[in-house]
Order: sequence, then structure tokens, then C-alpha cells
Amino acid sequence: MKTIIIGGVAGGASAAARLRRLDESAEIIILERGKYVSFANCGLPYYIGGVITEQSHLTLQTPESFQARFRVDVRVKNEAVRIDPKTKTVTVRELNSGTLYTESYDNLILSPGAEPIRPKLEGMDSEIVFTLRNIPDTLKIKNYLETEKPGSAVVIGGGYIGVEMAENLAQAGLSVSIAELSDHLIAPLDFDMAADVHRYIKSKGIRLYLNNGVKAICGHKVLLEKGEIDADLVLLSVGVHPETALAEECGIETNSRGSILVDRGMKTTIPGIYAVGDAVEVKDFITGDPAFLPLAGPANKQGRIAADQIAGIFSEYTGTQGSAILKLFDMTVAATGLNEAKAKAAGISYDKTYLYSGSHASYYPGANNMSIKALWEKKTLRLLGAQIIGFDGVDKRLDVLAAAIRFGAKITDLTMLELCYAPPFGSAKDPVNMLGFVGENIVTGKVKQFFWHDVENLPRDGSVVLLDVRTETEVSRGKIEGFTNIPLDSLRARMNEIPHGKPVYVHCHSGLRSYIACRILTGNGYDCYNLAGGWRLYESVLHERTVPEYLCTECK
Repeated sequence: MKTIIIGGVAGGASAAARLRRLDESAEIIILERGKYVSFANCGLPYYIGGVITEQSHLTLQTPESFQARFRVDVRVKNEAVRIDPKTKTVTVRELNSGTLYTESYDNLILSPGAEPIRPKLEGMDSEIVFTLRNIPDTLKIKNYLETEKPGSAVVIGGGYIGVEMAENLAQAGLSVSIAELSDHLIAPLDFDMAADVHRYIKSKGIRLYLNNGVKAICGHKVLLEKGEIDADLVLLSVGVHPETALAEECGIETNSRGSILVDRGMKTTIPGIYAVGDAVEVKDFITGDPAFLPLAGPANKQGRIAADQIAGIFSEYTGTQGSAILKLFDMTVAATGLNEAKAKAAGISYDKTYLYSGSHASYYPGANNMSIKALWEKKTLRLLGAQIIGFDGVDKRLDVLAAAIRFGAKITDLTMLELCYAPPFGSAKDPVNMLGFVGENIVTGKVKQFFWHDVENLPRDGSVVLLDVRTETEVSRGKIEGFTNIPLDSLRARMNEIPHGKPVYVHCHSGLRSYIACRILTGNGYDCYNLAGGWRLYESVLHERTVPEYLCTECK
């Protein structure tokens, strides 16, 4: 059996290696238009920033190493230009010579990936404008930094790659700005969680222009809908679209976006042809809806599944839940599953809560708090999604939550997880367990919540009691207008100051002490509500909603 794989990165390379492990006698050919195969796509920003110092570290395999270990015929700079499903042949152009030749196949795997979107705006073809998708793009940017020595950069687009590049360009010594059409960075986050990211990235000297689209690039200026930014280098990072013209031309069915339609076995609508990676339409694991979620992990899994199918092994892809993580200087940003926007769009009735918990035991040096948000379905209590922002231990907590979602856990199931504990690594009540405890308290009615977006609508006419149970020192640093301060440890002694018969809305710094206050008050006959996420979250969101945008000198 002869299998041709078009595209030698992520899904394609994984399919080739898996197929060889399953079938020693198979003939396997990889056709790769570029010069490199199996390269570390996600590591490219870190080579530009100098974290990865050797270019060779970006290539996980070479044609020679693939041949030596897997006996796979890897042909770089060979572009597939036509597929004929009737004759089961691929027409290939050898790019160095321009020569055309034909290869037959028994099975064909398409792994063409996706290419950066280039908006049709004035100046997008300027020599200072770059995209980042492969090693040649990386080397082009690296060479520009070394030869032209730009002083300023504008990243257009605030997604994962855009934020990673902003960090690495700043590490390379440039003055960096990010222009983003949305109101917050990193689309999988909700605005309230992104607020912490905004404050942190600005503390590192990176300027944000949010809610601000790009109109044009003129010389060394990026013209925005509101203002303009000086730039010696511009990085376009506004997303990607599937590179599927070859598939469409041979009659493979695609959706309106151009993504290849496949079944759970990665089979296209033409027998004998499979497709994997960024070029395919996937199902959202939570909602079951069609989705476009270009991620390396799913691409590798899909390549393995296609190889299994060809080898006669039952294997299916069950959907993508969008687990992703980002390093931002010392901060870690991670998310999985649905955010509020996606849950609302899917028509799911959900509840949510927040947690602010230490990365390990507070008495062991170096503990840092992380901010956690979780969503679950109201009726079934099924976990829908989670977001975590912090500086230590974020990755392992998000991975636990991602696994819990994959196996259908309820928010209350988190209370039962037995997780590793020693003071340098965690707490006896791990943040994941604590998230479950908070969720359990909510769904069993032990506490009722209100949220940061409810605060401004709370009546200040005396019909409700607004209570701040932080210390006087904390209150002196900032407070919510209209809330009366009674520190938690004084609450029982001063309960006569709180009138009965009125709902009591309570907050503290993070939501823990106010929960304790609510239990005290509830036990004494009060109807009590706890501010989820506390003053810390409220203040962070309020600050980012009211902080003025950066504007150019002429616009100020």
C-alpha cells in the first residue's frame, strides 16, 4: 500500500510516523512545499526573542532523519499542484527545477495547514510588514531585526501568537504596541479574566490599543480608527484561514470558510482521501457545533487517527475543546472549553464562579495566587470551561480541569479529586478542589452569588444592605461606594448594626472571607449574597473598563 501525505508539519508528520509504526511494508511519501518538515511551529516566537538560540532546535526532524528512523520518503520543496481522485494520482512540481511529475497513491492524507490572513488594506505589502507561520518567516523577521535594528514594533492582533510575539519583540529590545479590534486580548478569555492580563502586559511597557481597528499602514505609521502608532516593524497576527484550494479543486467538500469536511475517522467526502490539522472543520467538543480551532495538539491526534484508519484500526476524533496556554513574561494564561460568549451563543444555561487561590501552601516560600474562573451547565452541572491567570502552577491546574471536562465531570466532582500535595507543589485543598467546593456550595444553596457586573445596579436607597468585611487598612486603599465596612472578625459583635428583613450583599478581597460572613449571617436569619471574585476582580475589571486608551501625541 502506498500513502502520500501532502504537508509535512504536525498532522502530516505524525501520520507518517504512526503509519510506519503500524505497517513496516507500507510505502510512505511526504510532499512538503517548504524547505522544512516537522518544525516547532509554536517555538518560532522564542527564536525571534532569543530564548531559543539555535535555529537547528526548531526542526524536530529532517528528511534524512525521517528516512533513517521511519523509512519515509520526505520530499521538501515539492509542491502538490493537482489531485486526480479518479486515477488516484497527484501531480507534483519540483520547485528547484520546475519539473512536473506524477505519483500514484492508494491512500492520500491532506495536511496543508492554514496561512495567515492578510487584510486588504493600504500598506499591507510594505517591507516593514511581516507574518509568522513558518521558519522562513521567522528567519526573515530575525534578519530584519539584526540588519535594520528597528526601535518600535506594532503587533496587529491580540491572540496567542500576537501576544507571544509582543513579548519576544519586547525582549529583543523594541518598544512594542498591540492593536486589537476587540475589547480584550486573547479571545478564549472573558473580559473579566483578560483584565489582569492587560494590567500586567502594560506594566511590562507594552502599550495596548483595544477596540481599535487598523485602517492602513503609511510609511512607518500604523493608522488606527482612533489615533496612529509609529512603527519600524509591523507584525500581522489577525488569524489564519485554511489552505484548501487544492482540495476544493479536486472536488472535496468544504464549508463556507474553506475548511475540509471530514468524518470522525478524518475521511473526506472522497474515498481514499483523508485530511487532518488546521485545514479541517472540527466539532466543538462541548457543544457539538462545527468549529475552526487550529491547534497543534489536535492536529497531531488527527494525524494519528488517519494513520490508524489506513492501517485498519478503529480510531475516531471526538472533537476539540480548545485547551491552550500562553507564557507572557512571568505570567501564565490558560483556558479550555467554553467562555461566556460561546456559552451564550450556544444557548446554554450556565452558572459561573471565581476563585483566587495560592499555587502552593502559603507558609512555604514563593506562593503566588492564581485567578480561576469556571463555567458549568445549570441543569446537569457539567463543566463547560475554565480560565486561569497566574504565575505558578497554572498549567497543571488547567490540565486537570481540561481532563475533567473531557471525561464529563460535574463542577461538584472536583471536590473528590485526589491530587498530589506537598508544600512546595500545592495545598492540602488544591485550587481545583477548592473550585469544586465553591461550586458545590453554590449548587446546594449554601451561598448565593452576585457578580462584578451587578454592583453598579445595586440600590443605594437603603432597601438592601451593602457590606464590606475587609480590614480597615484594605478599605483605605480602595472601596466600592455605598458599602459599609464591618471587618469579618468583628461581624458577630456588631451584627446589631445590620437590619433584618433586607438582603445583604457582602464582599471582601477575594470572596473567601465574604463567604464566611455570608454563612454567619445566614445562620442568623439573614438573606445573603457573596460577591464572586471579590474586590480584587471588581477593581481589576473596573480599572480596565475606565482606563483611557493610549493615543498618539497628536491625538492627545
